[in-house]
Amino acid sequence: MRSEGRVFQRGAVFWLAYYVRGKEFREPGGRTEKEATKRLRARLGEKHGDRFIGPEQERVTVSELLDSFLLSLEMKGAKSLYSVKSNVATVRAFFGDLRAVDVTTKRIEAFIAAELDIKTGPTKRKAPATVNRDLAALRGAYHLARKQERISRVPYFPMLREDNVRQGFFEKDEFEKVAAALPVAVAEVARFAYLSGWRKGEILGLTWENVDRASGEVRIATSKNGHGRLLPLTGALKDLIERRWQAREYLSREKLTAISPHVFHERGVPVGDFRKAWASACEAASVPGKLFHDLRRTAVRNMIRAGVPQTVAMSLSGHRTIAMFNRYNIASQDDKRAALLRTEAHLAAIPAEGNVTAIAGHGQFTDNSAPKTERG
Repeated sequence: MRSEGRVFQRGAVFWLAYYVRGKEFREPGGRTEKEATKRLRARLGEKHGDRFIGPEQERVTVSELLDSFLLSLEMKGAKSLYSVKSNVATVRAFFGDLRAVDVTTKRIEAFIAAELDIKTGPTKRKAPATVNRDLAALRGAYHLARKQERISRVPYFPMLREDNVRQGFFEKDEFEKVAAALPVAVAEVARFAYLSGWRKGEILGLTWENVDRASGEVRIATSKNGHGRLLPLTGALKDLIERRWQAREYLSREKLTAISPHVFHERGVPVGDFRKAWASACEAASVPGKLFHDLRRTAVRNMIRAGVPQTVAMSLSGHRTIAMFNRYNIASQDDKRAALLRTEAHLAAIPAEGNVTAIAGHGQFTDNSAPKTERG
């Protein structure tokens, strides 16, 4: 063992030293030489078995990994930061200050079971897609830590099967009831989504630098798909932006008048996570379970109903592929019912088979359904 590691005493504590990939590691081994030697043998076993972690990695907590992950997203200006913060909070509440090396696949499966809350029945379970977003945040934190060489291994993350192809949308009266039950700033966010089809993150991130009131346009440099967007301001959208312009001023805690750089804010604070307010408003409007993202689907459907060409609708909503756009262009039950009625009316207008025959050589038709009379 002398060629790979050693045990030495400093004061009342025995220490061990060993080398891994040319780097020396030192750590306390115990109060006796026997304890230190046993720990050294274990470390060398980890080294030769490709299971070496090291004292620095053993001290890193899950909470620290999550903090680094959020900081990385913030530095990148990630549009998903708002929603990821909520996912991170859920993960942090379960794993707490657990050491990163102690998170195993078994613990992750326990987290999934707790999230689904299997014992309370299907009506109270979290959606698999929601659980997967929480898992994705934790997995992202681990992969980042490995790139930063803070940890050497990432546990296996089992993901749930999702069936998240939703067909939710709002009829006009349903949306108005929900908007009326929301706080003013949140209602304006919802109305912007209802009219434009933009994503929630794109709307919440708008500042007055993105708005050109003189030319009547809203511009963002990049969106979720990595492309910029331009939205003309006309009619209700223009009125909405003018209301937000008038609402720029607010009183600070020091009772001083301040100007918010954010289009959608509440007393200077940008509108953030409003899921509780949204759920309460949907309950009050008798449309429980509706998602904010249903407004995006609704906007697309309304554009198509209004006769807007598909390419124009896609440029407004920000869809880059026809396949994804078609997932949002969903027909309602009323659309389908109207289609069937039009089809029935068309069929009723077609004469019954056998009642119309062509006169050979003349290209004309005669009605054979009339009663025949004998010739004298």
